[in-house]
Amino acid sequence: MIMFGHGIHICLILWLHSCFACNLLGDFGMPSSTEDGDIVVGGIFPVSNKQNHLSASFEKEPPDATCNGFDMRAFRWTQVMIFAINEINSDSTLLPNISLGYRIFDSCASPTNTLRAALTLLSDPNGDNSTVQCQPPVSALIAESGSSQSMALAGTFGPFNLPMVSYFSTCACLSDKSKYPTFFRTIPSDFHQAKALAFLVKRFGWEWIGTLQSDNDYGRNGLSAFMSEVKKLGVCIAFTGTVLRTYPQSKILEVVDMIKMSTVKVILAFVPEGDLYPVMKEIVRQNITGIQWIASEAWITAARPSTAEMFKSFGGTIGFSVRKMAIPKLQNFLTNISPYSNPGAAFVGRFWETLVGCKPFHHLSVSSNIPVCRGDETPDLTSVFFNVTQLRVSYNVYKAVYTIAHAIHQLIFCNWNSPREKCLNASQINPNLVTSQLRQVKFVDEFGETVFFDKNGDLPPSYDIINWQLRQGEVQHVTVGYFSTSAEAAYELVIREDDIRWSTGRVVPQAVCSELCPTGTRRAPIKGRPSCCFDCVPCADGTITNQTGALDCTPCPEEYWSNEERSRCILKYIEVLSFTETLGIILMAVSLVGASLTLSTAAVFLLFRHTPLVRANNAELSALLLFSLFLCFLCPLTFIAQPTAWSCMLRHTAFAVTFALCISCVLGKTLVVITAFRATLPGATKFGPVQQRVIVYSCTVVQVFICILWLTITPPYPQKRHNNRKIIVECNTGSDTAFYAVLGYIGFLAGICLVLAFLARKLPDNFNEAKFITFSMLVFCAVWITFIPAYVSSPGKYTVAVEIFAILSSAFGLLVCIFAPKCYIIIFHSEKNTRQHVMGKVPKTAL
Repeated sequence: MIMFGHGIHICLILWLHSCFACNLLGDFGMPSSTEDGDIVVGGIFPVSNKQNHLSASFEKEPPDATCNGFDMRAFRWTQVMIFAINEINSDSTLLPNISLGYRIFDSCASPTNTLRAALTLLSDPNGDNSTVQCQPPVSALIAESGSSQSMALAGTFGPFNLPMVSYFSTCACLSDKSKYPTFFRTIPSDFHQAKALAFLVKRFGWEWIGTLQSDNDYGRNGLSAFMSEVKKLGVCIAFTGTVLRTYPQSKILEVVDMIKMSTVKVILAFVPEGDLYPVMKEIVRQNITGIQWIASEAWITAARPSTAEMFKSFGGTIGFSVRKMAIPKLQNFLTNISPYSNPGAAFVGRFWETLVGCKPFHHLSVSSNIPVCRGDETPDLTSVFFNVTQLRVSYNVYKAVYTIAHAIHQLIFCNWNSPREKCLNASQINPNLVTSQLRQVKFVDEFGETVFFDKNGDLPPSYDIINWQLRQGEVQHVTVGYFSTSAEAAYELVIREDDIRWSTGRVVPQAVCSELCPTGTRRAPIKGRPSCCFDCVPCADGTITNQTGALDCTPCPEEYWSNEERSRCILKYIEVLSFTETLGIILMAVSLVGASLTLSTAAVFLLFRHTPLVRANNAELSALLLFSLFLCFLCPLTFIAQPTAWSCMLRHTAFAVTFALCISCVLGKTLVVITAFRATLPGATKFGPVQQRVIVYSCTVVQVFICILWLTITPPYPQKRHNNRKIIVECNTGSDTAFYAVLGYIGFLAGICLVLAFLARKLPDNFNEAKFITFSMLVFCAVWITFIPAYVSSPGKYTVAVEIFAILSSAFGLLVCIFAPKCYIIIFHSEKNTRQHVMGKVPKTAL
């Protein structure tokens, strides 16, 4: 508790000392441009490019920081601030009778030197003691160009509620009002620029790009926001290089080598100009060309890299920049800058040295290897420094000064009924009041632009799209479009593509890791590579892609199939055994030949019906058998052509009934042969015509009954079976049980015939019909036994062909084996067609 009390006591003493006795404890010796006024505005600009390295031993006070390099663009920003303040002081309507002063410091583009400038601004320039509460000697600050520097400043000035208006810090992190409540800016946030860059990449179909970032808050946060946006679009980042102006040459070479080794053709550089310039020089030195560069607003319009030499490698660069504006009155002010008219002005000597090429004799501290000016030198007025028609960041500085002036004006002259009556005196203006008023400020400047801040202290996004083009030997920043928000708060990207000159000329550069997959193929990811790198794999059968770069193949509808190129779906061809194809014609011809032979056989038997051979052959059964064979030969015709519901029922039932009738007739003939030779035995049963009819019709009726049950319960029906490139139209049996039942019944009858005929094969008969029946049944059984595996394994229409072949083969077997020998005797050996020969009573020698 004692130590805690001592701590409070010490803190109280320090607070009283700091708040009631403001003492100047030190001076950094920083050059500045100052002008007194009733109200003072501070300014910090990176007039120098780079701060020299300081070695601190912590044993003695470190030396003052030194900087080298001179940024003409940043120097012009300081002059625009001075010009705007002078213009306001001359204006009788804005802050009348109140003068604005300024204090401008050089940050050397370094966060540490920026903090030195900030501490200097917070100190009284004269070091006077005060017995009143301390207030910063400046009421507002215009700073800084770099986001890291602005973050350092905003963090420093936050406790003092000192408003800070930036003209070039774009990091989206600075929109966080919980961290930076007094930060404002007259340039859009990188939140919008990241979206604009993503829109640009999407517009031109760039999917495989490289990126460079600066090793500071601007580069890291800006590139992170961009990568978040393009990730949603499927864009892949090949590499990310990091650069900084203070990096050694070895790190610069590493980044350049990375660019050389990569296959990317489009690179985004989210880097301030000062940090990127060393890399640009090395790229030009190594003659690396053929890359399309995308620039952030930090370097797209920078004058230093915009040279014909840089254009060799960076020609066609495209990027976003804040909207340009012309300030005609500024030109006369800039042309009057001279080290002789104002010898004590800060930075003017270095400006003269850079522009004219000699050091003014009033500024002998500048580089010693440059000659001293004679005094009659004149600057080159054609220099880009004096061009006031395309001001971008300079216009942001101009707006920053005017927003502060309007905020102070509204604080002092707050009574709108009496515009000249003051509510506050200039001495009463403090940073806290200015900060509050800046959140509400809104005015239209003399160029017609409405200036106001949103809730995050940002301006609404509005960018020009800039393209580097070489015209008459000079790099021009040509505006080829714009990006802004519409009235509905939607982003709008407008590009005049015909006006763009790319690194490849007029052809839009391609940025892909893998070439776009052609139609008929799909993208297949490569393991271990980004999603933009892929192989093109042909679509599987039955699937297509009719556009390039497809992620997946689309299945064809059921009635369709993919063509050879897998680029479109075509109708499947219908496979059915038809009368017009070769196989169908052959089977039809064989069927008709068999039917014709059957009719011919019937004609022979009819013609020779009175001969002993025909009469002994049981004319009724032979006629019925020939009739059933005729139907069997015609039955295959119902199997040919596209099936219908009726043809499916007809073909199977007709086949079943006709063959049952046929085998029943054969069974009857077999029984007739057996009973004929047993009729002489005592007690033998006579097998006459009535018994024959009973056997034939009863055996056939059983098959008819099976077919009726089949057609009633689950009849055959036509079906379409989709098989790759074809649709097989076939008859479904409806019930495999019924189908194999009719086949089994026919086989059962054939088996009985075979057994009986085999037993009667040795009966004493010159024309032993049992022997022929045995052969016919052997053929029949062999055909139908081999039919089953062939039927099951045959595809499509060949299933039908196998069934027809089995029908025709078995029918021909019956016709040939049973009737061919008889026809042969009747036609060619009529001398044997006698009763003696038929009865077997002719001596064997005569035979």
